[in-house]
Order: sequence, then C-alpha cells, then structure tokens
Amino acid sequence: MAAFSIGRVAGLDRARVLLPGVLACGVVAAAATFLSQHYGAPVMLFALLLGMAMNFLSAEGPCAPGIAFSGRTLLRIGVALLGLRITAAQVVALGWEPFLLVVMSVVLTIGLAMAVARAMGFQSLFGLLTGGATAICGASAALALAAALPAHHQKERATLFTVIGVSALSTLAMIAYPMLARWLGLSDHAAGVFLGATIHDVAQVVGAGYGMSREAGDVATLVKLMRVAMLLPVIVLAAGIARARTRAEGGEHGARPPLLPGFAVAFALLVAINSTGLVPATVQSIGSDVSRWMLVAAIAAIGMKTQLKDVAGVGFKPIVLMVGETLFLAALVLASQRWMH
Repeated sequence: MAAFSIGRVAGLDRARVLLPGVLACGVVAAAATFLSQHYGAPVMLFALLLGMAMNFLSAEGPCAPGIAFSGRTLLRIGVALLGLRITAAQVVALGWEPFLLVVMSVVLTIGLAMAVARAMGFQSLFGLLTGGATAICGASAALALAAALPAHHQKERATLFTVIGVSALSTLAMIAYPMLARWLGLSDHAAGVFLGATIHDVAQVVGAGYGMSREAGDVATLVKLMRVAMLLPVIVLAAGIARARTRAEGGEHGARPPLLPGFAVAFALLVAINSTGLVPATVQSIGSDVSRWMLVAAIAAIGMKTQLKDVAGVGFKPIVLMVGETLFLAALVLASQRWMH
C-alpha cells in the first residue's frame, strides 16, 4: 500500500512538471487548427511556424519538460492511433493493382531518395526521412520515422525541414494534380488512384479527390490509407538501421533499441483490431481526432525546440531533393497506371 502511495505521489509530481509545457503545446495546436480551418493551409505548417515563434519557452523555465514530452511521447502515441484509420478490408477492396502500385512507388521512392541523398553529401538516413514523408503520408510519416531513427544532433532540424517541405509540396500538389488529371483525361477512378498515390498528406488527398468527384474522393482516400499502412514496414526498416548502428557503436554489449518500437507494435495491433469490425465508428472517429491533436501538438513542440537560424541554414540541396522525390513519385504513378491498363 505504501509503495502504491509513493508511486501515486511520484506520478502526480511528474504530471505537475509536465503540465505547463503540454498545455503550451495544446494552445499552439488549437491556434494552428483554427488558422488552418479558416485559411486552408496545412495545420502542421501553422503548428510549426507558431511553435518556432514561441521558441523561448523551450530554452528554460517551467514549460521545457512538457515540451520535450510532447515532442517525443505524444508524438509516438499519435502515430500509434493512426492505426484506427485503416482496416484490412479497405485494402483488399481496392484489388491488387493499386496495392502493387503503392508498394512499388514507396519502395522505389525511398530507395532513390536514400541513394540521391548520399550522392548529394547527406546521410542516407536523411533520404529515408524525406523519401518516407513523400512516399507514405507526409508530415505524419516524417514524425513517425524521426521517432524510430537513431539519435543525431541534427535530427530535429532535419525533421523540421522535412515537415515544412512536405507540407508546402502537398498543398501545391492538391491544387495542381487535379488539373493535371483533367488535362490527361483520366477517369474518376484513375484520377482517384493518382491523387491518392501521390499527394503527401491525408487532408490534401481528401480535398483534391472530393474536389473532383465523389468517386475520385472515395478511391483517393482508400489508396491513401493503403500508403499509410506502409508506414509500419518502413518504421521496421528505420528501427533496424538504428539497431544496427547502435550495435556498431556500442559493440555486442551496447544498449540497442528494440527491433520494433512500441508505438509501431501498437499501430499494428490497432489496425488488426480495427479490421475485426468490432470497433464502433464513434471510437474510430475519437481515436482519429486524438491522433491528429497529438501529432499537431508534437510538431508544435518540435517547432518550439528549433531555432529559426537552423532552418534557414539547410541550404538549397535539400529543397532540390524533396522536389525531385515529389516529381519522381508523380511520374512513376502515371507511368505505372498506363502500363497496368
């Protein structure tokens, strides 16, 4: 009983320490959501910019522990809850062609990104981060991969740049790709596959798809969720790289991260549970909303922990890398659609 009381007191003390920073991230997330809804720009981009404007909160003072907690733990919980968006039945219903297209595009885009990143003088892990964000699900994938990749003094800066870049490119794609689909004369189904397989963030896929037609929107959303499902094997890849690097640096007895991070296991379990059909729609909706809020709060925390001069110093080459990945993905999907038909 005494041990329980001590643990409870310790938990309350921990909560008091974290609360100011978590509340600060929550306020920024709410402001970013309001601005996104009223001005139509990506919520993640607003959260980053507002968070960076409040950078002084993370330097010292009562908010620092909660900001660090939000940028790490809330991020991982939010990624795990993405599993409530996907069911196996949704993936099966689309047939084998979109599935093959998604797998091929994710593998080739990430592989090319890692090779080009190394050729440009970056670590191949930077290519994995940007390529994963481009090929899978934008800012959410960038945050999930960053959580699984090994610690590095420039990791937060690389993550911040990736989120900004992928959010901006996703917004441009939401505007340009429907016009491109119309110009190419794609059917609503083919246009939905193209939009779902190429636009980075889920919200922009939905906006572009349903802006064309209901069929295009339905197909685009399902293809996009199939891409989100690819997050799990890519996280496994990132965790395996982190494990191998830690082993190389620390030897056989060095502490190594788990082969599969806990949040990735939770993501897979939630997909499996959601696929049973036993999860009420209300629970799915609440889980999706909580996931979104946690991810927005997490990116606000990352913004608070980043200096603007760090972002300004990334140079021109990373921009070329991300734009190239985006154009490669679009060209690959269009060429594959023509080949499959």
